[in-house]
Amino acid sequence: MISPIQSLTLLCLILPICSNSGPAQTKRAPDVSSLRVLVLDQNGAAIIRARVTIKEIGAGEVHTVLTGSGGAALFSRLQVGNLQIRVEAAGFASLILEHFALRAGNDRLELRLDVAGVSENVAVEQSTQEKQTDPRGLSFSRILTANQIAQLPDDPDELEAVLKQMAGPGAVIRVNGFRGGKLPPKSLIRQIRFQLTPYSAENHDFEFVGIDITTQPGTQGAWRGSLLFNFRDESLNARNPFAPKRTAEQQRRFQLTFNGPLWPKHTGLSLSLDGDSSYDSRTIVTAQPEGPFASTTRTPWRTLDMVARTEHALTKTHTLSAEYQRSFKQKDDLGVGGFDLPERAYSTIEMENILRVGDSGVVGKHFFNEFRGQVGWRQNQSHSASSAPTITVLDAFTRGGAGVGNTARSITLELTDNLDFSLGKHSMRAGVQFETGRYNQRDQQNTNGTFVFSSLEAFRQGRPTTYTRHEGNTSVSIRQNQFSWYVEDDLRVHKNLSVSLGVRHEIQNNLSDHHNFAPRVGLIWSPFRNGETTVRAGGGLYYQWFGAEVRQQILRGDGQLGREIIISNPGYPNPFAGGAAIVLPPSRMQKDSKLRIPYFAQGSFGLEHQLKKRFQLIADYRFQRGVHLLRARDINAPLAGLGRPQPMAGNIVQIESTANSASHELNVGFGPSFFGRDPQHPRRAFWLLNYTLSKTVNDTDDVFTLPADNYNLRAERGPAATDVRHRFFGMLELKLPHGLRLGTFVNLASAATYNITTGFDDNGDTVSNDRPAGFGRNSGRGAGQRNVNTRLSWSVGIGKAAPVNPGRIITRQISVSGPDGGGGGGGEIEPAPGGVETDKRFRVTVFLQAYNLFNQVNRMNFSGVQASPFFGQATGTLPARRFSTGLQLSF
Repeated sequence: MISPIQSLTLLCLILPICSNSGPAQTKRAPDVSSLRVLVLDQNGAAIIRARVTIKEIGAGEVHTVLTGSGGAALFSRLQVGNLQIRVEAAGFASLILEHFALRAGNDRLELRLDVAGVSENVAVEQSTQEKQTDPRGLSFSRILTANQIAQLPDDPDELEAVLKQMAGPGAVIRVNGFRGGKLPPKSLIRQIRFQLTPYSAENHDFEFVGIDITTQPGTQGAWRGSLLFNFRDESLNARNPFAPKRTAEQQRRFQLTFNGPLWPKHTGLSLSLDGDSSYDSRTIVTAQPEGPFASTTRTPWRTLDMVARTEHALTKTHTLSAEYQRSFKQKDDLGVGGFDLPERAYSTIEMENILRVGDSGVVGKHFFNEFRGQVGWRQNQSHSASSAPTITVLDAFTRGGAGVGNTARSITLELTDNLDFSLGKHSMRAGVQFETGRYNQRDQQNTNGTFVFSSLEAFRQGRPTTYTRHEGNTSVSIRQNQFSWYVEDDLRVHKNLSVSLGVRHEIQNNLSDHHNFAPRVGLIWSPFRNGETTVRAGGGLYYQWFGAEVRQQILRGDGQLGREIIISNPGYPNPFAGGAAIVLPPSRMQKDSKLRIPYFAQGSFGLEHQLKKRFQLIADYRFQRGVHLLRARDINAPLAGLGRPQPMAGNIVQIESTANSASHELNVGFGPSFFGRDPQHPRRAFWLLNYTLSKTVNDTDDVFTLPADNYNLRAERGPAATDVRHRFFGMLELKLPHGLRLGTFVNLASAATYNITTGFDDNGDTVSNDRPAGFGRNSGRGAGQRNVNTRLSWSVGIGKAAPVNPGRIITRQISVSGPDGGGGGGGEIEPAPGGVETDKRFRVTVFLQAYNLFNQVNRMNFSGVQASPFFGQATGTLPARRFSTGLQLSF
């Protein structure tokens, strides 16, 4: 206990100290702030290893930081006031910002660099109109940040489907500039950008929306990785309406990724391993002579995908990238479900190896070159569980063997080179593409024969309509070469108007049609000074390759390597024993001597408008006309009362380029704007709405589908099998308290078409696809689809935290051009959730996913055969409600 004397003595000692500290407290400490500088290229991609130098003009202090893998450089404890900023990066024009007013708190700055020497225009800052009318800018585009990507599905196939739904019809996915192959794991994706570039002469296909995925290079910082496990079984699933009870299902998926520098600031490496061992259940709904039969069957599969990617800075201006992909997939008990009984099962094994190499950088002083090369080895095998003949009772049941036996091997090589350069106001791009491939196939499909019955009554009486069997050599080997070149010019006519002109020429070795020039034109106009409205229009031609698989099928049935044996009104079970059997001469398949390469003529008009700089509305109308499309026709089908034109031959199926198509489509997208975001209110929610109204008519749905009447092709004009008039997609991603995030995806679609037939062969062409009088092709409509998927995740960091931008974030955007450049532009990058960015050693994420959350019955597989007991009814549905859970550890 302290005595009064001791208390008085202690008080006397404290008072002088407090009085001396008073004046010091009245002195205001200098305001300090932190600054995060994000360095991007002209296309919005992050630039790594850029040198950012900041000079505090008042204090005279100089700070230098290199940007990391996300293109960001962080400066802390800077004195509030004017700064001088200089940015330098290999292959890009230097940028100097003489005066930048740093505010108190935590500030942000986005800078874009031009390619060194590529552009000859000198400008200090682009106007909003110029940014919006840049053909390769951020108008008509959307960018997903890391937090939004995290809420997307983990399965690569599901992720691909969702991205295409977000983009709308006509979307094409590229990963680091390459098409095809598997998508990378989400943890290795740096950015996903949706860009509207439909009329670039660089594209072979009509890519109305390009989905460009950029992966992490891994050249900067420490090694990082993630381990993910996903599990699902039938415990929480709902019962399929067509199954007698809840069916057994299970999914066990794992994913492992690593990403980091092999040689810091020079060479990075990323590795991923993705495996899946699962099984699903399918419903069987049939009508058999013994009565209705409903059951389920288990369909197991195993997959294993591996990807290794490296990037290396060859020089100051060139970066070399290399990637190797290996994919294995095995599926068993396929071919069962719907009308197909368990004995129809078959198995497949697919193996694919892809090696990719790319190099990009500045050549000389005025050129930027990009080279990509890809080699692919693929092997597919399939075999039937039973070798018995196939017995098909149209839309009632199918039993017997699957008639599948295939071994296919291919090796392909693709080489692409693109060159960018400028001539005054002209931004030019030219390139060449060469593809070659060797395709070997041994196909034993239908070598055991197939009986077709028109109805259950005909089966009871043993009266098949036709019997078919393939005979002869089943091995086919071909080589196919394809070459194309293009040149295009992006011309700045005015600060609010740019025009793109281009032409592409394509040829291939298996057709004599080599005059395939495809002109392209595009226009971007920003009519108002504030740049909030942008108009985009254009048109062009797009040729389609004559596919190697079509050529192989023609050779397989050309009458020399192989032929089709067809018997009308055969006996059963011995097709040759029936008294009414008519054995036709051998049938064959051939290519029309006047065959031409198909092409599409396309045109569109689009409008983008920024609503109060917070919302983005994009609407576009598209028209597409297909010309010289491929279809099959039996040129030796019987004529009414006259018989076959060539009595000594059977069916002569000829592949012709006489089909056409027409498509009208209106697409409307609405969501948050990527321009002019409110800096005082960082987003805790991200949402997106897409609606599509479309109509598509054509003359055929498949190259090898024969018409109902081979001499009345006009009657084949009708709705396409993919003609769905209304589609809606909605996405909502919410940041909830306590580290929770909720992502919801809504899909709505109106009914698709299906074909209505009698089930009989009244015209004697040996194909039971005759339609009733008054019914056109694909005149039936099924049911609409409604689906809601959602994902709830909880994430927590473990270990030492390093806050980057704590507290309030003030987001600022500056568009500045380097001394040799024509200016940058575009939107800011979204702040981290809650205004806080942390970098902890470990992060644990637990998630729960629901598919078809409200257990909507989405009926499908409608029967169009009038003789079927299921006519006009659905015989299947999309999966009922499913739940899956998972755990991800990031380190």
